[in-house]
Amino acid sequence: MIKWIRTIFSSKQTKDNTVSMKPEVHEHQKIDTKSMSNKFLIVGLGNIGAEYVNTRHNIGFKILDYFAKKEALSFQTVKLGALAEYKFKGRTFFLLKPNTYMNLSGKAVQYWMEKENIPLENLFVITDDLNLSFGTIRIKPKGSDGGHNGLKNINLILNTNQYTRFRFGISDEFKKGKQVDYVLGDWDDQEKAALPERLEIASEIIKSFGTAGLENTMTAFNGK
Repeated sequence: MIKWIRTIFSSKQTKDNTVSMKPEVHEHQKIDTKSMSNKFLIVGLGNIGAEYVNTRHNIGFKILDYFAKKEALSFQTVKLGALAEYKFKGRTFFLLKPNTYMNLSGKAVQYWMEKENIPLENLFVITDDLNLSFGTIRIKPKGSDGGHNGLKNINLILNTNQYTRFRFGISDEFKKGKQVDYVLGDWDDQEKAALPERLEIASEIIKSFGTAGLENTMTAFNGK
């Protein structure tokens, strides 16, 4: 026993033969847990069906369709939606268009987050917003559903509102009692002419979110 104790303390002795009581410190590189996953789920909200393709409420689908066409991607029919995969600068972006209809979008979001092991901070949801003027961009790290049925269901299924959402303004230029007709109506001629430039910016936002991060993306694009 005495020999064992001497062995322990001898390894802690300094040059002046005194015992150091300081614990050994091993330096470890700090790990940024948010950068551990290079997978991102980009969800465009909308309703399936030909009658909804060009409606204001389907801007989430329209942005992903534009992005896919620009990057020569194709959507595949998968469980609970249509999915396209895009690789860029070491990141993998899963572009998802849920086929559950707007008010059940959370089911598809949860399924693909779990299937691809995508963390909540890498979820990016694109939706329309009546409270913003046409084409206005608002990117936020969290927030209420704002009365949007798609966001409402995602919040319910994920049990949180702490995920990034990209709100695309569609304005509120409708008469009293005509909100549903307006949201599910086609873009007017002036909006159609302006959409391509807005869609191009939206595509850059998607890339920026995965490569430059949320804070830099908000700084660069909010209000554009």
